Amino acid sequence: MSTPPWMDTLLAPRTYPEPPETVRLVQTHISWVFLAGETVYKVKKPVDFGFLDFTTLDRRAHFCREEVRLNRRLCPDIYLGVVPITETDGTYALDGPGRVVEWAVAMRRLPEAGMMQRLIGEERLGPDEMERIVRRLVPFYREAASGPDVLRHGGLDTVRFNTEENFEQAAPFVGDLLDPAAFEEIRGYARSFLDRNAGLFAERERKGRIREGHGDLYSANICFDPEGDEVYIFDCIEFNERFRCGDVASDVAFLAMDLDYHGLADLSRDFTDAMARRLPDEELAAVMDFYKCYRAFVRCKIGCFTQAAPGIAPDDREAARREARRYLRLAHRYAGGGAAPTLYVFFGLSGTGKSTLAAAWAEKTGLPLYNSDRVRKEMAGLAPESREWEPFGQGIYDEAHTRRTYSGLIRRAGRHLAAGESVILDATYRSRRERARLRKVAEAAGARTRFVLCTCPEPEIRRRLEDRAAGPSVSDGRWEIYLRQRAVFEPPEDIPPGELVVVETTAAPEALLDRYLAGTALSRGAGNPGGPR
Repeated sequence: MSTPPWMDTLLAPRTYPEPPETVRLVQTHISWVFLAGETVYKVKKPVDFGFLDFTTLDRRAHFCREEVRLNRRLCPDIYLGVVPITETDGTYALDGPGRVVEWAVAMRRLPEAGMMQRLIGEERLGPDEMERIVRRLVPFYREAASGPDVLRHGGLDTVRFNTEENFEQAAPFVGDLLDPAAFEEIRGYARSFLDRNAGLFAERERKGRIREGHGDLYSANICFDPEGDEVYIFDCIEFNERFRCGDVASDVAFLAMDLDYHGLADLSRDFTDAMARRLPDEELAAVMDFYKCYRAFVRCKIGCFTQAAPGIAPDDREAARREARRYLRLAHRYAGGGAAPTLYVFFGLSGTGKSTLAAAWAEKTGLPLYNSDRVRKEMAGLAPESREWEPFGQGIYDEAHTRRTYSGLIRRAGRHLAAGESVILDATYRSRRERARLRKVAEAAGARTRFVLCTCPEPEIRRRLEDRAAGPSVSDGRWEIYLRQRAVFEPPEDIPPGELVVVETTAAPEALLDRYLAGTALSRGAGNPGGPR
């Protein structure tokens, strides 16, 4: 997609009524979003995905107005209105004179500190925040539009159409990006569930469970007021009634699935239970796995679209590919497929290449990765690449900080395992006691544990550590630290042979993964790495 001629104008701070210091552009597969100080301007891309058609200026104007109207149901103070982008003699302006060439939705910028995804990342999302969401949603769904027009867009026939459309649109990505076996099992499950439960869906229609809801209810579209009790649930689906109108359970399942995706299975379960009690909706649980599977696959499809979109930065493209694979595995789990989750532990002394290999495995599989250096500095309130040249066992590397770091790693991994998702840990794990804790947590979650001990000749280790010390790095490992670690490292005789592989890391990471992981039992539970890339 070519860059529109007005782009430079909207990137210039002087364009705006209250000029910000800078303007930041964020792209999605359907929008350009301009963060301009305290105001956000969202412009729809001229795209047609079948389920969404923004190809004409009139259609974009209509859906801008719909976006404001519909989102004011839950965020009356956030959506400010629709603003034209105009042109006169080749000069572009925001809300100026001349010919209208584009339209933008103007919104009040929400506080970054209150974004739900940020709270999740900082481990600050808890029952109190979820209660605020429940209190906001229950009256919304009770009062949301229903009746024949809504049912026409959200009944069983539409559910069938939506699921089949998802599979058709994701099919081009099967093989290169998506695992064919998982794709077919998910499709078979969805078709079978709809056929076997037609009576249940009809009963939910009769009871008025089909409402004009939100359609995109997940953590990216929720913000908490840091200074009050307000919760903002924004960015509902405006572009297609059959995505916005549907079973209330479909909206509830979206947020529940999202919590599962982030390893917050307890909050997901409690949220679903609270919504079922307070709506009330006694059959909600009967359709939750189906709708969670549906929602996870929608996010998988969006990841596929995003990574294929022109103009996306390479890092963003890779992130979208990883997300697509993770969402596919989650949908597969809801559909009853997939193996038990696996806890992958890349361990060994500083400089042995464990972090490089762990990162390569995370990129190949799309699994979440937690690195002890990052977690240690995050818990200490330090930037990841800040240098802490502490002697062995002192400062943030003393026994107390190390215990907190390793407990933090276990806590993070445990959330994913409890949700049925494999996860990767990267740390020294020099003691048998630490490794035993990992095996115990995995066993409690019904997961397997796979240890990958990284080794390397000492001259190469020393070279790596000296090179690392000369540039930016999350790790503070140095040669003298390596020598102290070597003196206290307990050999992994405690790990059963079937759970351990020893990797000498002088070869390229991709070759090592293909040799030691991708073709062995160690890769089971990670899901398909995504085929050739």
